[in-house]
This record gives sequence, C-alpha cells and structure tokens, in this order.
Amino acid sequence: MHCPFCHNSHSQVIDSRVVDGGSAIRRRRVCTECDRRFTTMEKSVLLVMKRNGITEPFSREKVIQGVRRACQGRDVSDDALKRLAQEVEEAIRSQGRSQVNANDIGLAILDPLRQLDEVAYLRFASVYRGFDSADDFLAEIRRMKRLNRDEFESL
Repeated sequence: MHCPFCHNSHSQVIDSRVVDGGSAIRRRRVCTECDRRFTTMEKSVLLVMKRNGITEPFSREKVIQGVRRACQGRDVSDDALKRLAQEVEEAIRSQGRSQVNANDIGLAILDPLRQLDEVAYLRFASVYRGFDSADDFLAEIRRMKRLNRDEFESL
C-alpha cells in the first residue's frame, strides 16, 4: 500500500477492525518513511455475471432500485428495503462464491420480498419470471397461499 502523503511503498499496519458485518476490514497504517498515519479499507468483491456476459460488482443499491419499483405505491419503508438488500447480499455471499449469475440474485430477492409485501412480490415475480397471462398470476397466488398455509402450520 502506497503512502498517500509521500508515496512510499512500505507501511506498517497498527490496527485492524472488522466492519460492515464482517464483509470489510478497516486497517490503520503508518508510513515507514514519513511516519504519517492513514486508513485503508479492504472489502471482498462479489461479482455479478449479467445475461449479456458483462461482469460487474454486486450493488445493494441496484437491488434496492429494482425492489423499489415493485414496491411503488406500497407502504414499504426505505429501511425495510435496505434490510432486504442486506439479507439478499448475505444469502448470496453465504454460497461461498466470488461470482454469481444475476438470475441467482433475483431468486434470492423473491422470498424476502414475499415476506415483506405480497403485492410487491407479485409485481417483481411477474417481471422476473416473465408472466404472460392472468393464469400465471393465479398460479403464483395459489402457490403463495400454499406456502403461507405451510408456514402457518409449522408454527
């Protein structure tokens, strides 16, 4: 790591702390040349392979934007959307891969969104799963009712 003050290529780590729920490390460093201190952040990069073949870093903000469109006109807070995006990222990272398909992110969004708001879930699923008719909506609603009943009975 180059010192931002004198550009020396050697520094010593004097403190390290885990931040962002364990997905990043904050390091306090001191330059071995000029003795000035500076902070660096190390974060693991989760890459998303899109359908068109382009790879880009995972973005919670993109998850929030996509889900926000489905929640338009619904009583869903920004905090709830942020929690959902964090939950989706944690689910994806727990798979232990450094690169995931965009489709996997969509799948990871579906269940938490269904629990957050069923109407928003239907909107998102209709686009994500490419519903073509009212029958597709009816089939999904029946599936949701079965899931809700099974969840209720397991309590």
